[in-house]
Amino acid sequence: MRHCIGIAAVFAFVATAAAAGASCGGPFAAFVGELKAEAVARDNPADAVDAFFRSARQDPKVLRADRAQGVFQKPFVEFSRRLISQSRIERGRANARKYDAVFDRIESEYGVSRGVLLAFWAFETDFGAVQGDFNTLGALVTLAHDCRRPNLFRPQIFAALELYRRGGFDPARTTGAWAGEIGQVQMLPRDILENGVDGDGDGRVDLKSSAPDALMSGANMLRALGWRAGEPWLQEVRLPAGLDWSLTGPAQTRTVAEWAAMGVSGRNEPLANGSLPAAILLPQGRHGPAFIAYPNFGVYFDWNQSFVYVLTAAYFATRLEGAPVYDAGNPDPGLSGEEMKRLQTRLMALGHDVGGIDGILGAKTRDAVQAEQARLGLPADAWPTRELLNRL
Repeated sequence: MRHCIGIAAVFAFVATAAAAGASCGGPFAAFVGELKAEAVARDNPADAVDAFFRSARQDPKVLRADRAQGVFQKPFVEFSRRLISQSRIERGRANARKYDAVFDRIESEYGVSRGVLLAFWAFETDFGAVQGDFNTLGALVTLAHDCRRPNLFRPQIFAALELYRRGGFDPARTTGAWAGEIGQVQMLPRDILENGVDGDGDGRVDLKSSAPDALMSGANMLRALGWRAGEPWLQEVRLPAGLDWSLTGPAQTRTVAEWAAMGVSGRNEPLANGSLPAAILLPQGRHGPAFIAYPNFGVYFDWNQSFVYVLTAAYFATRLEGAPVYDAGNPDPGLSGEEMKRLQTRLMALGHDVGGIDGILGAKTRDAVQAEQARLGLPADAWPTRELLNRL
């Protein structure tokens, strides 16, 4: 099951910036009343609006889940080993065989490789087995009422209302993840409206019970987000000892040919087309695993904003398609959660935007670490160590 807000939530936020003035907080009953009034103003019949919101309840378990995402503090090697087991690999390959015709159709129509969808399917719901038992309407209304990210969740309530009017959502019985995602690949209501596909031909889109519907809908959404057909997404590489580490990181792209000229090579197979832009990723610094990320890798961040999750999902997709286990290397010891918070505090004092003091090595913290490493004359591989913490 998903532990972090993913593709649908991020996509919704971008698409609904105009709702920035939406209210939040206050008495819950009054907030629901505001939602009902807005729903009627959107030309929904009053009786349908009343029926839809009748079962809306605030769910404190949703807020606890929202604030308890500590799993993303784990470093890549530990996190990926936790999520990727031999059993998951075997079940993934079994599902690839079981739904071979569906994946053939996906690859033909949407250009998304089967390993990519299998990895998401595995991580999101364990191949459909654990889809979440939170009431979806309750989750969406609770998160919209909470003033942390109301503009992200409020539009999803009205998308769920539209699904309800089409017969595809039961406000009292539809369940899913704590952040409002539904089905085997966990999609929010708006994305079901915009990207849902009837993959099994039964005349309806059922992401909870139909694997073909879920997989083809996920593929359709990835294509809508910019997935490039027939191109790779991630590959393990070997790096020369003398590489300029400040050139690494998701934002530092060069052509594959330029990386090859610097001595970068594929660990298990040749690098992709030399004209493709690519970045070198060192999730645990220069002594740990190393990957080259191609343009499709960027689409993963529209599915989930956690770097460690995204990299693990992308790597798992390659494993499901035959890549061997990565070389973990011997990375320098990382920081504890409290040490990371101290580091973030010091980086903020130096003028860096680290995205908040949360103890998580996110993209902004990585950028700040790399900048300070370069300033202090340390290898600028964006991996925070106690040496850096002490120097700061």
